[in-house]
Amino acid sequence: MTPADLPAVSRIAVAVHPRHPEGDAVFAERLALWPRGCLVLGAGIRGYALSHPWGLHPPPLDTLLGALPARPEVYYIHDVALMPEARGGGAGSAAVARLAAVADAMGLPLALVAVPGSAPFWARQGFAITGPAGGSYGEGSVAMRRPASTRRE
Repeated sequence: MTPADLPAVSRIAVAVHPRHPEGDAVFAERLALWPRGCLVLGAGIRGYALSHPWGLHPPPLDTLLGALPARPEVYYIHDVALMPEARGGGAGSAAVARLAAVADAMGLPLALVAVPGSAPFWARQGFAITGPAGGSYGEGSVAMRRPASTRRE
């Protein structure tokens, strides 16, 4: 992902997550803070993934982080969003595998908030529900985690 991709990322976010809007500044900051965890799908940008090292509790939606923690406790997947035409072909799983490789290299477990309807996808990726997410994520959202592998950089 590059700064030039951010308008497309914002359009996808609005289309995929209309009940969880986030400002353009959130996407720009995530890219600036941790470009290694920001991915786009294809030249036409049919999807994206945002992730970064973080603490135990997920950041509220539509909130700037300011900085990443010096001693992260998890590798947080902020979002994996695919347009409908990009789903079903393994792109989501491939994005998760790339993000998991980063987390594994850092020796960190993965964490995320699954919005309603997405927990089955995340369960297929090895995540388990740890409890309700609450807060800005809305009713029905759940916190999920996946253990770190033993592989480290």
